Amino acid sequence: MATRTDRFMSAAVRAARRAKQWALVAAREADRLLQEARKRVESEAKRRRLKQTLLRTGRVLRAAGRAALVAAVAAGIAAVRADRQRQNLPSGRGR
Repeated sequence: MATRTDRFMSAAVRAARRAKQWALVAAREADRLLQEARKRVESEAKRRRLKQTLLRTGRVLRAAGRAALVAAVAAGIAAVRADRQRQNLPSGRGR
């Protein structure tokens, strides 16, 4: 027959083993949650970087569009001036 001390020790050992098992389960769960949180932070950072890149690209494209518009207007003005200069030249010059 087991003494009170033996029963107490075996119960303590069983409780310790069970606590160890649950601690391992909790550690695995915590690791999984940590990995998921890292993924989420990574994807949010990636999304933020993509948004910044798109904003920068938009600004560049707007500037390029304005420059193209100014170039088109300047080309039109230059064409009109060249046409007017041709019209103003005397036709009998050089005779």
